[in-house]
Amino acid sequence: MISRDAMTDLVQALPKAELHLHIEGTLEPEMAFDLAARHGVALRHKSVAALREAYDFANLQEFLNLYYEGAQVLREARDFRHLAWAYLSRMAAENVRHVEIFFDPQIHTARGIDFAAVIDGLANAIDGAAQEYGMSARLIMCFLRDRSGDDAMRMLEAALPYRRRIAAVGLDSAECGNPPGKFAEVFARARAAGFLAVAHAGEEGPPEYISEALDVLNVVRVDHGVACERDPALMKRLAAEQTPLTVCPLSNVKLRVFERLEDHNLKRLLDAGLCVTVNSDDPAYFGGYLSANMLATQAAISLTATDMVRLIKNGFAASFLRKEVKQRWLAAIDAAAAPYLAAG
Repeated sequence: MISRDAMTDLVQALPKAELHLHIEGTLEPEMAFDLAARHGVALRHKSVAALREAYDFANLQEFLNLYYEGAQVLREARDFRHLAWAYLSRMAAENVRHVEIFFDPQIHTARGIDFAAVIDGLANAIDGAAQEYGMSARLIMCFLRDRSGDDAMRMLEAALPYRRRIAAVGLDSAECGNPPGKFAEVFARARAAGFLAVAHAGEEGPPEYISEALDVLNVVRVDHGVACERDPALMKRLAAEQTPLTVCPLSNVKLRVFERLEDHNLKRLLDAGLCVTVNSDDPAYFGGYLSANMLATQAAISLTATDMVRLIKNGFAASFLRKEVKQRWLAAIDAAAAPYLAAG
């Protein structure tokens, strides 16, 4: 086992990809107050410290309530650009070279925000990061599963003119009681329009939701998916098909999916041959961006340097990048990792 300092150096040295990141979940309290002042919005919590103290959640719904409340400060294209640019700049400093970003337009359009403002702001930041940092990014438009399928379909229709800027559709928000099949029609319409499909499943929900996302929504990867361990047949299927799971360790602990990071099943999933990736989910709320998730998880469940390299390579393998681009990044990871692996 390499030292803690060497593991930190390894994680920084390797190019990385993040595939499970909600851009609204990168709204740090300081930025929330800045944007609230810009727009004359009165926040319920009266200080940055008070808002941070509220980030203690008993379950997913408690988090979502605060997440939706925070989004009210996002009102103009420049707000969305500011939010995305802060995240992309932070990732550039962590040597993250590719990101696939969830956004939740229904949160914003329901408040009267124009869809174009959301897309234009995010796209402007992405284009800037490509030029400034050489970083690539894709957008994934999520449907809120605690709203109706009809509402999701209306959102999809509104997004079609922006097809060039959106790589995929996803499914997020409150999982329990909202099975993937509720959105079969809208996902079929999205796939017919050329979008890839992913879905949150098996976080708080049962393993059956993972199977339903695969078989009914025809997703190419599963977001979270940690409940798969409760179904041995599903575990074997995921391993055989190499369906990626975008796992978010610190989020899982913050939302009480696991009581302690030491209890997390990521290592068991990895050892069972599943294509597991590490991601940060909503890092402003859950206490750590990508590298922090990797290092905290490594320390908690004794991941080896070989495990870490595999997880990082899985991030690119599971991405929407073209095959030849993936291969270049995988080769770059092997080259950067070689001295660390050789040292033990």
